[in-house]
Amino acid sequence: MGNFFSCFAGPSPSPAAEPIQDPVPLHISAAEPIVDPDPLDGDTSFLDGNFSGESWFSMASTNLTTWASQANEKISAKLGINARKHKEVLLPIENMRLLDREITADSNLMVFTLEELKLATFNFKREKVLGRGGFGNVYKGRIRNKIPCQDAKMLAIAVKKLEASSRQGFQQWRTEVNLLGRLSHPNIVKLLGYCQENQSFLIVYEFMENGSLNYHLFRKDSKYLLPWETRIKVMIGMARGLSYLHTIEDPIIYRDFKSSNILLDESYIAKISDFGLAKRRCTPDIVEIEECVIGTNGYAAPEYIATGKVDIKSDVYGFGVVLIEMLTGLRAIDKRRPAAERKLLDWIKPHLSSRRELKDIMDSRLQGKYAFKEASEIARIALRCVDPYYKRPSMSEVVDRLEKIGVPYRIDEA
Repeated sequence: MGNFFSCFAGPSPSPAAEPIQDPVPLHISAAEPIVDPDPLDGDTSFLDGNFSGESWFSMASTNLTTWASQANEKISAKLGINARKHKEVLLPIENMRLLDREITADSNLMVFTLEELKLATFNFKREKVLGRGGFGNVYKGRIRNKIPCQDAKMLAIAVKKLEASSRQGFQQWRTEVNLLGRLSHPNIVKLLGYCQENQSFLIVYEFMENGSLNYHLFRKDSKYLLPWETRIKVMIGMARGLSYLHTIEDPIIYRDFKSSNILLDESYIAKISDFGLAKRRCTPDIVEIEECVIGTNGYAAPEYIATGKVDIKSDVYGFGVVLIEMLTGLRAIDKRRPAAERKLLDWIKPHLSSRRELKDIMDSRLQGKYAFKEASEIARIALRCVDPYYKRPSMSEVVDRLEKIGVPYRIDEA
């Protein structure tokens, strides 16, 4: 799950400057602010000995805190675009309007009391922790089902609880409720409701039985292996979800697309989660330039890191990285690999364009049980997604190409 980072206006600090600390201590030296995202293998202490069915939200992701220089006329001229500077300034909680009126008036969202959510999670019992989100713990809970179309008397939920006095967390909570509360799509995680009581801020989602995609891709246990057909299904689902965000009336830039933010339900339908870093896109002829870069190392587009230029094509880049992870079973950043191979894209791209070499880098856990022609086509799609900004396809184009690959599997009939 993505953590929210922001900075105040002013000169960019040097790379050695200490970044805003993640709520979970990561023991990162100040001289090395960019680290390996989403550690998994060999470190499962955060699961409290219980992964199956309970630990579905990924551990606090180690997010990119690279600082971009202030955008100016030179950058705009170099990009050849109309650019608008954008600062994200965090106001004190008491000075911020909590929720948009349209959201608070939306009858589709349930407003929970703090007492209800305490009961649902056994008073936020430690054993109910699913993982750590960007601004606090995520708990599994059960509530009486208030959704008429469902037969079950009790409904499994996931509850994200804001860390006390966290301004970043409050802004993320507010952003997520305001944006996700307006969205409805089979490949977007469903927001059931929220709690806003005194200084307590919580978000309630549908529970996703099969956890996050990164667990299935990077764990060595074959129990979590995703077969090739399931991978195709997940690729199509997450592409549809991202395309939806980019093509609605007020397009949304997700800004943190990565495998740990893709959740899988009981049928392995992929759903995009964690909208704390998402933002609405400005008018198409104006590209915003952010003075502070946020996201996750290995997935963030290079032009965004270099210039702060934020656009929906930045999401396309992240999508391409996740496709490559799904082909290879390798993480975008892995400090345990040799130095030249720590960043996946730096060394894998030439191999993706070679039919002979592609076989050598495919996920070995698949044991050759995949259609090579389909893998080659997906590799080509991934390479286009991580092309320079102006060469990247739209997500609508990506959906069309992936759906053609998925035709033999009758994905929509499953």
